[in-house]
Amino acid sequence: MSGIGWLALPLLANAGVYAGTTTRIGGVSVGPCAGLNLGERSGDDPVAVRENRRRLRDALSLPDEPLWLTQVHGTEVYVDAGLGKPLASADAAVTTHPGRVLAVLTADCLPVVFASLDGRRIGVAHAGWRGLAAGVLEATVAHMDVPGQELVAAFGPCIGPAAFEVGDEVREAFVAEDPDTAAAFAPNARGRWQADLAMLARRRLTRLGVRSVPGEPPCTHSDEAAFYSYRREPRTGRLATLVWREG
Repeated sequence: MSGIGWLALPLLANAGVYAGTTTRIGGVSVGPCAGLNLGERSGDDPVAVRENRRRLRDALSLPDEPLWLTQVHGTEVYVDAGLGKPLASADAAVTTHPGRVLAVLTADCLPVVFASLDGRRIGVAHAGWRGLAAGVLEATVAHMDVPGQELVAAFGPCIGPAAFEVGDEVREAFVAEDPDTAAAFAPNARGRWQADLAMLARRRLTRLGVRSVPGEPPCTHSDEAAFYSYRREPRTGRLATLVWREG
């Protein structure tokens, strides 16, 4: 992608649906957010963030300004009516309107994009462990308003299991509800757990009947040149994962 780093996600391009995640390459931010930081609440210079967002729109020839959410690690889903930008806090969005660009920001959490098999409905969710455990994927699928078997999902970059160390309380939040998720937690030498965020998400989608695109997402923590990582640097920028369909 000319001018910016962009990882296209295999969704339903043959149905006019496009999705992908930015990298930190190609922006004007400096310091801890150096590169293509797209997050307004990251402590970055607002002028730099606006320029980065302009570069994103131009490089992708986006049909409209992305619908930037105010994310809070919750389960609220913004249902886009094709009128304006979201005003309330939400961690997911869905739309049936062509030309509307849905977006979530991440820096280790898992971004998940959705499309119905006919390409008429699209969605995106911000899934950190709190949102996953609370049901953000289930909420997003419910608001897509079609059976899970008629949806496909793809994952953007997130923190990988080798870098994602968690305590007993995180493991218990999942295993208490679904014992089979124990497979996503490996014990380490420090008496804690290495958690596989993508495996946890895939398990939940499978239970909903949603087919997820095979393959493991790149690890944000291990590739400093390409990705921002909150675990690696608590003050850092944000990647954007987008999905839209042709007008």
